Amino acid sequence: MFGFGMPEMIIILIIVMVIFGAGKLPEIAGAMGKSIQNFKKAAEGKEDIEIKATTGIDENKEAKSENDTKTTS
Repeated sequence: MFGFGMPEMIIILIIVMVIFGAGKLPEIAGAMGKSIQNFKKAAEGKEDIEIKATTGIDENKEAKSENDTKTTS
C-alpha cells in the first residue's frame, strides 16, 4: 500500500490517534469513506453525489421550498 510496510502504518496510526483522539477516529474514517465514494462517483460521471450527507442540507428540498414561497407570494 503506497510502499508502506506494517511498522510504518502502525506509527502513522499512533500519530493520528495522538492528534485526533480515539473518539474522533470513527467520525474521521466515515467522512473519508464518504469523500472517496463521492470522488469515485464524480470520476465515473454520475451527478447524483450525496451533498446532504456532508452538509446535512438537501438542496432539492431547499430549492423546492424557495419556489413554493415565490409562487404563493
